[in-house]
Amino acid sequence: MMTEQITESRQLEISRRAALAGMGGLAVMGTALSTGLLGAAPAAAEPIVAEPSANGSPPLPKPRPGADERKISSLLRRMTLAEKLGQLQLVNTPDLARQALSTTPCGGVFSVVGAATLNSLQHQAVEQTRLGIPLIFGLDVIHGYTTNFPIPLGQASSFDPAVATTDATVSAAEARRSGITWTYAPMMDVTHEPRWGRIAEGDGEDPYLASQMAVAKVQAYQGSDYSAGDKLAACAKHFVAYGGTEGGRDYNTVDVSISELHNHYLPPFKAAVQAGVATLMASFNAVAGVPAHANSYTIRQVLKGSYHFDGFVVSDYTGIHELINHGVAGNGADAAAAGITAGVDMEMVSTDYFDNAVQLLAQHRITEQQIDDAVRRILRVKFALGLFDNPYVDETGEVTAVSPAARAQARSTAGRSIVLLKNDNSLLPLKKSARVALIGPLAKATFDLNGTWSGLGTGAGTTAPVTVFDGISANASNVSYAPGCDIESSDTSQFAAAVATARGADVVVLALGESAAMSGEASARSNIDLPGVQADLLAAIVATKKPVVVVLFNGRPLTLQSTHDTATAIVEAWAPGVEGGNAVADVLYGKVNPGAKLPVSFPRAVGQVPIYYNHLNTGRPADPNNKYTSKYLDLPSGPLYPFGFGLSYTTFAINNLRLSSGRLSRRGGKITVSADVRNTGSRSGDEVVQLYIHDPVASLAQPVRRLRGFSRVTLAPGQTKTVKFTLGTDDVGFYDNNARFLVEPGQIEVYVGSSSEATLTATFTVT
Repeated sequence: MMTEQITESRQLEISRRAALAGMGGLAVMGTALSTGLLGAAPAAAEPIVAEPSANGSPPLPKPRPGADERKISSLLRRMTLAEKLGQLQLVNTPDLARQALSTTPCGGVFSVVGAATLNSLQHQAVEQTRLGIPLIFGLDVIHGYTTNFPIPLGQASSFDPAVATTDATVSAAEARRSGITWTYAPMMDVTHEPRWGRIAEGDGEDPYLASQMAVAKVQAYQGSDYSAGDKLAACAKHFVAYGGTEGGRDYNTVDVSISELHNHYLPPFKAAVQAGVATLMASFNAVAGVPAHANSYTIRQVLKGSYHFDGFVVSDYTGIHELINHGVAGNGADAAAAGITAGVDMEMVSTDYFDNAVQLLAQHRITEQQIDDAVRRILRVKFALGLFDNPYVDETGEVTAVSPAARAQARSTAGRSIVLLKNDNSLLPLKKSARVALIGPLAKATFDLNGTWSGLGTGAGTTAPVTVFDGISANASNVSYAPGCDIESSDTSQFAAAVATARGADVVVLALGESAAMSGEASARSNIDLPGVQADLLAAIVATKKPVVVVLFNGRPLTLQSTHDTATAIVEAWAPGVEGGNAVADVLYGKVNPGAKLPVSFPRAVGQVPIYYNHLNTGRPADPNNKYTSKYLDLPSGPLYPFGFGLSYTTFAINNLRLSSGRLSRRGGKITVSADVRNTGSRSGDEVVQLYIHDPVASLAQPVRRLRGFSRVTLAPGQTKTVKFTLGTDDVGFYDNNARFLVEPGQIEVYVGSSSEATLTATFTVT
């Protein structure tokens, strides 16, 4: 589609000079904007229009439910400068909070749990400070508070936003009843980087899937009114492009084009803002040489301007002070000026705002309007949380144990998140009569099944997950066990006992993978093979000639070529949470027919990284018969397991693809895409029908596939259902390198199937 192009007329024009006022050391971004490197402000795909005020902030949006702008304005007028600056400070220990409150109020406290402790701090804030402004209490409630659900990457495998909804609903209720009011979730960093430990916290490599899961979590955390006693203020993070970190190393640099920023990294954040997310967290990385914590373009212009976000932006841990290490600030005063000017409203841990704002105001490097805007945003969320009316939590309602209902929900969501990668000879589901040798370093693991960011809530650290051994023992008539090795050990002395155990069984279940500490923040790996001697253990067990089921527990895609080549069946369980052992057993014994799909590609070798389905075609796409094309000499093209892939204990056929029209108008047109899916096997099961599009000729090269819809359907044997998707201009358009949203005329290819390698295709024309 290239002959002619249309851009939306409702294009946001934001004063670059206003957005960059006072940037000081951030001349790089200023130069980039003035020369057009970063382009104009983005044209919105929907009518969101805002004109900035003189200090670079948009005018006040409509108030959030429960946030009375008149009360906020009245309170602001009564606040001293010191009290305003206190609201911009976030501390992480009770002692720091008490110390701050004894002189000047602070805005909030994070990573402190216990209803009594939180109430004590709140009493001091409300009853012993001049204005009685309540604290906001934050915590990383990433995939559970007391009840740990599957890690977010596992939840994304469900291709079912209801799974994310269940986690967030239970987690919000448990946390709020225990005194927490603000969660640092959901994380929506789209990434192509399996070496990055934080891939476990997100939804994989696709912005559309990430958007759907993020919106589900935001809406479930917050509800329609997050002053309710079972809701939290959510925080979309990390803004923005943190998933593009070079080499998969945490805190590292990101270099990304404006088109890639808007097409790939920003969509989940835009969707979260449209869903009403209360807060966002800035990321550690730089974008186009400008650190996210000092980036007026992404925060002032895009987020608060184009997206009209009216909540507040919090820094990441010491993110403001780290601007000095980034090299865009010479000292704490420079860092504070850059952060405030960029639009980071609350500073986490470091104190550069509080320590330097008075001086910066006197020097006219920041304005009081900027301070007032930041305070107003923080107060707006506190009012929306109902903290001024109900600042305390009922300590008798604190959640310290997993309830039976929460256990059932954790088990169900884990079962819906498990992916079947291989099942030769229909080995699975297992027969209860089969003698099982359960082997591997994770066979009796407990807290490792929770994965990263777990055990932070009250009771979570003392509630051990159900082990795989216990789950299988509840189903099998005969189970023997041998660990074989430790997770990361090089010791093979336990191999002989494991081999002997395997020889005495009918089938081997081998529980392999990573510890919880091997993924998450600061957990990058240069080698993403099975750790330690686990691959050697697998080889020793395979040599017994017994059928082998490998069950994987991990927080990232692993390189599994030898596992794929030798194991009879492979089950990807991720880190399944507190009911992990039962959920795995449910799948192994057929109580649950696996229907999940991979939200991220699995490479054949780490040398392929980054490898992802939504890549550009290049001028010489891979051709096994032509050396001079884009491929490796020593590997087949493509991943071991593609995005969207996953097997079932039954089979499905997807056919009869049809379009409601052969044409789609660029001016608000829509097309319905329909296909039939039939269960052609003998068991009830779930299939995820996936819709992809491709624009073969455009003014900017487009990905070979883009996911634009999915639907998980349950079918009885022989049953057929029709699945329908709606495509509009938002789906076929894209942002260019001037951040303009273009909808160009021409042909669009549609693909429908069970993975990103779908072959059922049709076309329509955008006119």
